[in-house]
Amino acid sequence: MDSQLISDIGKLLLASALGSAIGFERESHGQAAGFRTYLLVGIASCLMMMLSLHMEELFRELAADKSVVRVDPSRIASYAIASMGFLGAGAIIKGKGSVRGLTTAAGLWSVTGIGLSVGAGYIVPAIITTVVILGSLYLAYPVKALTHRRIYTILSVKAVTTEGLLAGIKDVLAEYQDLSIQFVNYHRDITANTVTYRIRLHHGDESQKHWSDIVKRLSAMADMKEVIWEESDVP
Repeated sequence: MDSQLISDIGKLLLASALGSAIGFERESHGQAAGFRTYLLVGIASCLMMMLSLHMEELFRELAADKSVVRVDPSRIASYAIASMGFLGAGAIIKGKGSVRGLTTAAGLWSVTGIGLSVGAGYIVPAIITTVVILGSLYLAYPVKALTHRRIYTILSVKAVTTEGLLAGIKDVLAEYQDLSIQFVNYHRDITANTVTYRIRLHHGDESQKHWSDIVKRLSAMADMKEVIWEESDVP
């Protein structure tokens, strides 16, 4: 078998292995773009880079001053990186208070670069990049657990009476020191004779373990009709 063909096959297999290794980590954490997606991106970007270099070899003998053909070996690679933005955008989910999928999108973009590097014969830097990315992804979760992220939520309370309602709610929330009331909206339905308070809260991740207890206490208040806790827009 031709040594060049063996080299090309080796590059394709290596690019797919590096990409799928990162994809395995993403899939193990519940991301839709996982093992197969990353493998496809890795091997396809490697193929694009090899194709780009091969086209340059085919037309290398055409002198610039004697031909209208201008071969740029980086052109296919640059379009591969740019087009990856569309696939990465599909992995991003925007919620009211957060954006999810940024790491997966960045991973797809990174794997494109890794595949292109392998295709260009830039093997060692591609492997080192993969190791660094995998290390940062696996270490991200223990490190994240040490941080205290603040989040915004909305607590909606509907009741028949307003007498002492808001004060009672504030008394309950005041017992949880990590909870901070940012704003209170008031709505009265005259026809149904009900009032609704929408309270924006600012708190840490650790406060989520108290939600069920807070909801239970609020639900036990007199004339209570409904208690809702939902994600809030980031102000």
